Amino acid sequence: MVGHGLTLTDNCLTRNDWVCPLYVRTRSTELVEATVSHVLISLTAVVVALLLAIPLALAVRRSPRWRRTLEGGAAVVYTIPSLALFVLLVPFTGLSALTVVIGLVLYAQTILIRAVLVGLAAVPADVRDAAAGMGYGRGRLLLVVEAPLAVPTVMAGLRVAAVSTVALTTVGAIIGHGGLGDLIYAGLRSVFRAEVLTASLLCVLLAVVADLSLVGLQRVLTPWRRGVG
Repeated sequence: MVGHGLTLTDNCLTRNDWVCPLYVRTRSTELVEATVSHVLISLTAVVVALLLAIPLALAVRRSPRWRRTLEGGAAVVYTIPSLALFVLLVPFTGLSALTVVIGLVLYAQTILIRAVLVGLAAVPADVRDAAAGMGYGRGRLLLVVEAPLAVPTVMAGLRVAAVSTVALTTVGAIIGHGGLGDLIYAGLRSVFRAEVLTASLLCVLLAVVADLSLVGLQRVLTPWRRGVG
């Protein structure tokens, strides 16, 4: 059957177009599953990394020697290519999502530990002195004074860590747990253009959503900074 000079089989899939709405419609379940997996891996890694970075930074903040050791160690890990790091973890954690999460957590530590340390160091000394003069102990000083003032710097680091984590999650495709990266890798191997482009665009969209969400969270956590350029 022919209509307007095109057969029923003449569509964006058979032509292997980069932009193909038909691919999105027919593979919607696969796209949703890959997107959900990507979000879960990335979100888990960022949350765990932040929960580790805060106590580690607090533990070394008053010791220049241990601070240099911690930052140096994290920096060394950051220089390891993600492909190599995931492969090095496989003998211990297997071909699982846990391997990808551990690798992503290690990478995020470099950014987050430094962000927490810089944020706390940026608190003005006179503010600390004033709080101490009012009878604030070390714990109360941290929670009530230092932590709120360090939020903007920590959030800036968290935004960088979140976006880079979303991107690095795709590398997990080498062990079958890369979220949207699995589709990108499969599309590249089969030269399936629509699959590569659609999965890549979804990955970019996730990074943008993550960044904007953290910007909104920062506005909620720092109401006194609203309207400040």
